Amino acid sequence: MIDVHCHVDFKAYNKNREEVMQRAKDKLSGIINSGASLGGNRRTLEYMKQYKGFMHASLGFHPVNASKADSKIIKQAFEEITENIDEAVAIGESGLDFHEVTDEGGRRRQLKVFESFIEMAVEYEMPLVLHVRDAEKKAFEMVKKHSSIPDVVFHCYGGDLETAQKIVEEGYYLSFSTILSFSDHHKRLVTDLPLSNILTETDSPYLSPFKGKRNEPAFVEEVVKTLADVKSIPLREVDKVTERNAKKIFGI
Repeated sequence: MIDVHCHVDFKAYNKNREEVMQRAKDKLSGIINSGASLGGNRRTLEYMKQYKGFMHASLGFHPVNASKADSKIIKQAFEEITENIDEAVAIGESGLDFHEVTDEGGRRRQLKVFESFIEMAVEYEMPLVLHVRDAEKKAFEMVKKHSSIPDVVFHCYGGDLETAQKIVEEGYYLSFSTILSFSDHHKRLVTDLPLSNILTETDSPYLSPFKGKRNEPAFVEEVVKTLADVKSIPLREVDKVTERNAKKIFGI
């Protein structure tokens, strides 16, 4: 199993990060930590050295952060991502969040930053990891103009089935988080989507499958279990296919 999207660099893990990582190592073959800010990218690169071969880095700038961050900080983030591009397995997370950001100015800033990340994925021919909320169609239309991006991952997908099917038809991937274990909407989505285009994640420390408990990478097992149950496929097969998908996309 692979958790393709988590944030173990967040301060939520400062008191017991080593224990969290050990539990992840006991169950998983790898995790991809997603940089969501300038500081997040820096921390991700540092922890990646500590957990070499197990933790991999995706470097980006979260769209909600992009809507309000100082332009100098964003510029610096791009410069540092470029400097460390060989250390990353993907670019992102980046994208559009029209749920949290409702003002036009903030949305324009998101779009500008997102376009720059798309250009970076094209230039370096790297997978692009998207955070998209209430803007799935817009983001899809933007990325599909660039056929040279090797792979596109719609992380923690929660949009409609019609858009999801178009994403699959384009050859892109949908990553489902631990929210799958308690969301009927997400269960309906995966029922009608091919396993060959599905990835597993936790988005930890968010979206815990266990009430009152902080999420962590080891809990990605709950996504695999739910996929197996909903799609009536043996758990071993779900594990095998989703891990193979992740290794192919991210080269890990």
